[in-house]
Amino acid sequence: MAQPLMPHATASWMVDNTSLTFEQIADFCGLHILEVQAIADDTAATKLTGRDPIRAGELTQEEIERGQADPEVRLHMHKEPDQTRRTKGPRYTPVSKRQDKPDGIAWIIRNHPEITDGAIGKLIGTTRSTIAAIRDRSHWNIANIQPKDPVTLGLCSQRELDAIVAKAAKLAGIEAPLHDTRLDGDREALLEQLRAERVAHAREAAAALAAGEEGPVTVGDTGFVDPFKR
Repeated sequence: MAQPLMPHATASWMVDNTSLTFEQIADFCGLHILEVQAIADDTAATKLTGRDPIRAGELTQEEIERGQADPEVRLHMHKEPDQTRRTKGPRYTPVSKRQDKPDGIAWIIRNHPEITDGAIGKLIGTTRSTIAAIRDRSHWNIANIQPKDPVTLGLCSQRELDAIVAKAAKLAGIEAPLHDTRLDGDREALLEQLRAERVAHAREAAAALAAGEEGPVTVGDTGFVDPFKR
């Protein structure tokens, strides 16, 4: 059933300006009868400013009078409130994240030059002029802008970024790689480091075991001999 745009405020007005029953008001506003009772007793968490449903076009005076004459009558909405719709425009970014936008834009420009300014603007939620300023290095804060992955910064999701990269690559006629190879060198370096640490730990364990069985043990190339081993 359709409800007024501001049910609690509408209920407050109806309590103060009509003799409708709490049941009728609760039914029309889509509230529990105890909520209407709390509004009438001024025990609601905050004092509500009433909203006139007649002026809003949601109810007529004749309908209210019909309900006041018969407590069993259920009020019918005269006109449903218009549904709010999100207007087109840049995507919303929390204030705490807005200072990170230039870093995310610089990262996309550096790593995916095939993505258009319009696509970057929709993904990050920024303007073409800002993107152009970063692209030609005329941005007022260009000295402090450091390219950073917009996903890591929380400016977009990985799925959104992958989708826009794939679309841009298709339009530019670029064959998309099966996986991102930009970090392959870092991965190999990390794996090599982990292998070296594992080998070193194994050698240390073997040396410790030998120390308990064969007496003095020379540690590494330092020439150190445990004086307590005889």
